[in-house]
Amino acid sequence: MNVQHLTQHTGRLAALIAAAALAGLAGCASPPNPPLPTVPSVDLARYAGAWYEVAALPNRFQKQCVADTQARYRQTGADIEVVNRCRTADGKVDGITGIAKVVPDSGNAKLRVSFFRPFYGDYWVLALGPDYRWVLVGEPTRRFGWVLSRTPAIAPADLETALARAEALGYARTTFKATPQSQPLD
Repeated sequence: MNVQHLTQHTGRLAALIAAAALAGLAGCASPPNPPLPTVPSVDLARYAGAWYEVAALPNRFQKQCVADTQARYRQTGADIEVVNRCRTADGKVDGITGIAKVVPDSGNAKLRVSFFRPFYGDYWVLALGPDYRWVLVGEPTRRFGWVLSRTPAIAPADLETALARAEALGYARTTFKATPQSQPLD
């Protein structure tokens, strides 16, 4: 076998192995999530203000937070200022400020939020309680989700409603973890 023939044979073998690997991975891929519906509309003036995280899907960007997680939203022209704060294990307060932009034609129910511009993430209002007392927020992949309340303690019936809605939308209900609210950061 000459060098040119060996090179061609090796190239074909590598391509065949790569194709087989891709075919195997395709069989392991999970089916895409069905579309994630949001509420029809959100009144941003009513949504503004303080929200307390009462349950969430654990995530890497909040891993330092052990309690008292809170978000504040304030309209600043066409954008929304987002201030997230929480208590860390050593009792200190950690915080970050970002910006949210409304997704056009979403009834204000879909926002794009950034804490590290130019990178933005989805923030979708999936369920909203009467009088804006509580909200279920998520995003299309369902890897992130939060239940927020206007007060540090949510009524058990409201939490049940929010988690039932999350489950109906394809979230694993048991993966939501309670967020302690022992000393609000007002």
